[in-house]
Formats: sequence, structure tokens, C-alpha cells
Amino acid sequence: MSDNLQKDHHVVYCDMCTEDNKQPARKTCMKCEISMCVQHLQAHLTTPVLLQTHPLTEPIASGNGGLVGTTKCPQHGKLLEYYCLDDLTCVCVSCAIEDQHSKHNMKTFSTAHKELLEKVQAEQQALLVKADGAITSLEKWEKNEREKLGRSSVRLIEAVTNLRDLALTRVQSSVSARMVSIKTSKSSLQAAKSEKDTFRFLQMYSQVNQDLENAKAVDFRKGLEPGSDRNKLVEEITQRGEKMMEQVSNFWGSLLTHVDPENQQEISTVRSNLYFDSETLGQGMTLSKDGKKVFNSGQLEKKILLIQGMSSRVNSYRWGISLSKDYDWTIGLCDKKFAIHLQHGDIFGLCWKGNNLSSFTTDDLEGENTVPMQLNKSATGRRVYTQVISHCGEDVGEQMVRPEEVEVIWSCPNSLSFYNLIGQHQRRKIVTLTIGSTNQDLTPFVCLEMQSQVRPVEDGYGSYAQQRQQWKCSCGRVNRRNQNPYGCGGQKSSPNICGCGKAEVLCELF
Repeated sequence: MSDNLQKDHHVVYCDMCTEDNKQPARKTCMKCEISMCVQHLQAHLTTPVLLQTHPLTEPIASGNGGLVGTTKCPQHGKLLEYYCLDDLTCVCVSCAIEDQHSKHNMKTFSTAHKELLEKVQAEQQALLVKADGAITSLEKWEKNEREKLGRSSVRLIEAVTNLRDLALTRVQSSVSARMVSIKTSKSSLQAAKSEKDTFRFLQMYSQVNQDLENAKAVDFRKGLEPGSDRNKLVEEITQRGEKMMEQVSNFWGSLLTHVDPENQQEISTVRSNLYFDSETLGQGMTLSKDGKKVFNSGQLEKKILLIQGMSSRVNSYRWGISLSKDYDWTIGLCDKKFAIHLQHGDIFGLCWKGNNLSSFTTDDLEGENTVPMQLNKSATGRRVYTQVISHCGEDVGEQMVRPEEVEVIWSCPNSLSFYNLIGQHQRRKIVTLTIGSTNQDLTPFVCLEMQSQVRPVEDGYGSYAQQRQQWKCSCGRVNRRNQNPYGCGGQKSSPNICGCGKAEVLCELF
């Protein structure tokens, strides 16, 4: 053999040429299992029987990894003549008729090539549409986020920009990483489309199909993948965001002052100075030392709690309140003079009762689909109007569920807004009430009463009586409540305590 033949290991040579004059092969006969040059190929091209029964493919080298073992069934030793669409593999006639593929969808090579090529083309088109749509949506989302966060004052721009870039860059990187599957599938599809040889196409189709499945499973709506990287990023964003919140409050107050200077001479957000009025505590209630938590120490009946700590120099307040799942509640503003029974005076707020959320006001909101209810019987003839809330105010497409943490913003004297807190710094607006009353003696309040309907069984309660006697701690344990709101000698009993050390909290200001 010549030196040139020894050096070129990638060229497939004719098996029928003499050893001294071997020529490069043009085709390989899968049935004869030989590779042939142009001269020796003529018989296969001119003999009708050979044309019909001897499939030709691109040259395949004989020996390990080549022709041997690739054209014959490893189980039956027969020629591979069919393609199983169910298992995406080439099979022999025994596999197709007698063995594990007998009930599968079998095709000849030429038919399978045609059908799968059409499928590849259709899949490629669908994939291109998905990729183009995802890129467009990503661009729109990024633009909207940048515009929304870009509307900041000079005092906020540096902090907001840094926080925005941190989050968007990491999300963009995560999305780009997921685009690898799309790019890989596009390359596989393109290679499959370009492959004209039937046998090679069928051999590579299984991998092409796998790449397609991976690409179709990509979800561009997801954020970062779960793990330590995402946890660290969330922690960093949280820390930066908390530092930024004070600046946001100041910025918000400046905007109100510019828009409404007469009524917004001094905007201030008061949180830490608000506390529950100990004089309004009832039987079965115990107050924490800072006055911000109300514990249950017995079977609680309906009770109204007032919130104190307002300053006459401040005309804007914000407070958050978490509420026990075991109780219906009403929160808002009421007239101090009539706070004991919420009768005869002004009242504005939000109510959860009987698995329904509603807003209410003593102002006549005629024309806004409100319905009068008998919450009070005013001596002046005024009625309380209520309206059921079934969707979030900022997104009517999302069904309203029971809020567990509510943020209240009172922009004195005429605006009262409620938000459902769904994260540390995430919230959805529930409703904003306009206070037309000139009453200057309004105070925040919370009204709690045992639910009128029994909670689902998964919480460990089997009946209404059991529900009143038991409470479920955040650790998962179900505990019995004190049956007597007073201890021995008329002294108030201590709060209901779980085995983990936590007390049953009725409500908490934050």
C-alpha cells in the first residue's frame, strides 16, 4: 500500500480494487457490505435487481466502528431494512415481524426519511416562532422594567439602577443559559435538513428528536434556577431594597407635597409609634410589652381593638397588620366616640367574613354598585354601604384570596388604601376608599371574631366545636386553647403556648 494511503485514514477505499491500485469508494452497498469505487459500482447502478434490492449509502469504512455492526441487526444478524418510529431506531425484518417491534409503527427507510424530514421542518418552524416570541417578550419586559424603575429622583437613581441591573442581568444570564437548548436544537435541525443520505439521516434523528424535546421544555417565564445562587441574590436584593425603602418614603412624600401642597404640608410615614390600645383589650386577650402583638389566652368572642399613636402633626400614616387564620376580621377607621359597638358614627374599611372580602363606607357611593347593609343604625339616618371584592384592584384577572397580611395607607383626611402583602416588599392593591366625611375624630381599629364557618379538615379541625377549642401553630402542631379567659383568683391567664414555645397571635402590627 502506498504511503499516501497509509497517511489518509479518513478516506474509504474500494474493497474490490487490488491492493496495489485501491481507489476511493463512491458508495457502500449495505446488503453486500462492501464499498465500491466508480468502476466497480457500475453493476449496482445498471442491474435492475441490484438497484431495487441493494440499498446504497455514502462510503462506510469496514472494520471496528465502521460497516461491521452498523448495517446488520445485532440480535438477528440480518440486514437493517426498516425504521421503527416508536423507538426511533433501524430494525431488521425479524424485529419488525416477530420480535419486540412487531406491533410498532414501521416504515421503510425511504418513507421514514420523507416523513421525518417533514416533521423536522415543521418542528423547526414552530421552534423559530417560539424563540422569536420569547426574545420579543424578553425585550419588552426589560424595556418596561427599566422605564418603570427609571422614574426616580436623583436621590434614588443610583440605588435603583444598581438594584435593577443586578436583578435583570442575572435573570438575563439565566434566560441566555436556557437559550442554549434552543440554539442546540436549531443546529441539530439544520444538520438534519442538510443531510441527504437516508441512512445517515436516520442514524442521527434520535439525537435530533432529543434536542427538540429539550428545546420545547424551555420555560422563559422562570426566574433563576433554585439553589444557593438564587438564595444569595434574593438576600442581596432584600438588603439593598430595605435600605432603599426609607428613600422611597421620602420621595413619595415629596411628590405629594408638590401635587397637593395645601393638604400635604408635612408627609410622614408612622410605623413604630403605632400600638394597640390596652384599654380596649377584652377577655381572652393578652398584649405584648411593646403593644404590637395581641395574644389569645382563652376563647375569644367578638372584640374591637383601637390602634393608638397618631400624631396631630402628621397627615399620612402607613401600618401593616397580620391576622390569624382562625378569625373573621374588620379593619379600617371608625369614629372614636362610637368605637365600642361601631354604631352611629363614621366607619370606613375592609372586612373578611364568611369567606368573602368586602369594603365599606358610610359615604353614599351611589352609582358604584354598592349595596347598603345594616352594620349600624345611625341616629342621623346614615347607612353603611358595602361592596364585595372578588379580584385584586391592580390585576382584575387574579382571583382574590383571603389576605393574611394587610398594609393600610391613610392619606389624611380623604384617602384610605388597602394592600395585600404577598412578599417582603411585594403587594397588590385591594381597594382605595375616598373619605368624604369631615369627621376629624377617626381612629384605626381592628375587629376580630371567631369564624362563622368551619375551616377545612386539612388544618386538623373536624367540627365547629373543635375549631373553637384548638389552634394550629406555624410549626404545624395543633394545640388546645384555654377554656377560661381568666386564671385562678380572677387573674388573667397567660397566652396559649405551643410546645415549640410560640404563642397564639391574634393580630400583630408591623
